Amino acid sequence: MVLGLFLYPVIQSAAMPTKPVPEYSESTIRILKGLEPVKQRPGMYTRTDNPLHVIQEVIDNAADEALAGFGRKIRVTLHADGSVSVEDDGRGIPHGLHPEENVPVLELVFARLHAGGKFDKGAGGAYSFSGGLHGVGVSVTNALATRMQVQSFRDGAVASMEFAGGDVAQALALREPQEGERRHGTTVRVWPDAKYFESPQIPVAELVHVLRSKAVLLPGVTVQLIDEKKKDTQSWQYKGGLRDYLEQSLPADAIVPLFEGEGYAAADDDNFAEGEGAQWVLAFTEDGHPVRESYVNLISTTAGGTHDSGLRDGLFQAVKGFIELHALTPKGVKLMPEDVYAWVSYVLSAKVLDPQFQGQIKERLNSRDAVRLVSSFVRPALELWLNANVEWGKRIAELAIKAAQTRQRAGQKVEKRKGSGVAVLPGKLTDCESRDIALNEVFLVEGDSAGGSAKMGRDKETQAILPLRGKVLNTWEVERDRLFANTEIHDISVAIGVDPHGPEDEADLSNLRYGKVCILSDADVDGAHIQVLLLTLFFRHFPRLIEAGHVYVARPPLFRVDAPARGKKPATKLYALDEAELAAILEKLRKEGVPEGKWSVSRFKGLGEMSAAQLWETTLNPDTRRLMQVELGGFDFAATALEITKLMGKGEAAARRELMELHGDEVEVDV
Repeated sequence: MVLGLFLYPVIQSAAMPTKPVPEYSESTIRILKGLEPVKQRPGMYTRTDNPLHVIQEVIDNAADEALAGFGRKIRVTLHADGSVSVEDDGRGIPHGLHPEENVPVLELVFARLHAGGKFDKGAGGAYSFSGGLHGVGVSVTNALATRMQVQSFRDGAVASMEFAGGDVAQALALREPQEGERRHGTTVRVWPDAKYFESPQIPVAELVHVLRSKAVLLPGVTVQLIDEKKKDTQSWQYKGGLRDYLEQSLPADAIVPLFEGEGYAAADDDNFAEGEGAQWVLAFTEDGHPVRESYVNLISTTAGGTHDSGLRDGLFQAVKGFIELHALTPKGVKLMPEDVYAWVSYVLSAKVLDPQFQGQIKERLNSRDAVRLVSSFVRPALELWLNANVEWGKRIAELAIKAAQTRQRAGQKVEKRKGSGVAVLPGKLTDCESRDIALNEVFLVEGDSAGGSAKMGRDKETQAILPLRGKVLNTWEVERDRLFANTEIHDISVAIGVDPHGPEDEADLSNLRYGKVCILSDADVDGAHIQVLLLTLFFRHFPRLIEAGHVYVARPPLFRVDAPARGKKPATKLYALDEAELAAILEKLRKEGVPEGKWSVSRFKGLGEMSAAQLWETTLNPDTRRLMQVELGGFDFAATALEITKLMGKGEAAARRELMELHGDEVEVDV
């Protein structure tokens, strides 16, 4: 979460404006057509630091063909003129007229948003498992390119089109293939438009990593990179798949042989669609930084996600079960997931029928079912492997137990040092059992009712709850020596173990009791106001906490959708943060064949309406929650302070009005 610009409802002055009010009428409403939304806001659809991601969208399409079993070669060429071409030997894109739109399919795919062949997952569509989801990828590539050439080799013909700035520059043309030309496949050549990117240069090292990973995840498929400027060619083909790749990438020798496995749902599986599952290889090392890479339908998820969480859960439960079965746990030692996870390097490749990613660049998987999916296959396979190789299992157990003992000793030292202090923890704080600040979290919860649900739903080991009553004091202009006159602020300071300080002060964070200080308020306007007040408090009087990355904002859902059973999927509860996510969920249910009215939508009036189980699943569970770290963002400290003064200063009503007039149309407010 970027700390720099907060907008919240205020009552505007009744005085007449001094300048003419811009006209707001029916004629001022614009509808962005075609690819114009991408050109207006490219950052919503792709990375804008360089063109790599728009090229990756084309590479992913070629990989999807190979994943579907129709391609064995992918070739990427960096041309001397700055363009990039991607070739595959898949089926080729259909080039006839679309039966409904009466437009060549090539034109629909590359020049129209939300047009593609990957929507009908598991319902007779052309792709059951793919990285492409929304029909957005290559149309974004086209929109942000000065020029694009497309050739499709299919049905005994070569179809070609050319685009300029997203628009058709050369209509569909058909010809017979020449002697020596391939009979099937696609070639796309792109000239990225430099004006949309901070740098027009494609980072070759990142591109190499992308292509190498495709070769790893597609055993037997040859992936090639040609650099015309350097006159260099690189080629990858991994017959050994994930194991070969991880062995070559490990920072140190593994203490036990690598553990690899896979598991996929059968046709009669009641919980998952046929073919959903994962393939993995794990390595346990004592030295060096662990190598951890995960993929969903061949898409690299650099920020991890719920499939990583599933692997971690399955790993921890299997190792914990092995330790308990063989009675290896020393007295007083309590094992935590991090004690096991810290030693693991892995490559994970998950197959999910309809994955939900965080944003169009797909860096993180958000599909909640992926936790159970991956864990359900990893845990039994690892348990079997550990008990079949007891000596290896004991070696892994030794590492985990040693890590737990080190962690507990460190926590005891901190607790002893704090015991000599005079501060008494606030009575309404429900503390956690662990004393390891790397794991500990405290949630500042809006209201006693929500606080009660959070206390019952939390992980008692690592999560503490501090309920707050009413609106927190606006502390922007409160002197530091007067802060503790407010009970809520006093309790917050004592609970986290850090005294108020300024940006230039040498703040003492040695007594910090929690690695994450999380603001948890309702998903409505009042909740946003409380967020603003608490963020103001931390920025003004605890800036070192923000600087060190200890302050977070939890994002509870605003809506719950009760979806009926559909096909292999049982009845489920789906949660949406806002109206946009709700619309996406309902659209997905429609595409899955759920009739209108068969689902029910409920709106949470506040956190207090959630049960303990719901609050855990949506907001507290580290595997499925959405937690945003607070940082300064685009402004430096001084500029951020100036902006917050406009918003929170008592004498800044005029500045606030100007700010709202300037940015009011950029904000959606749920009232």
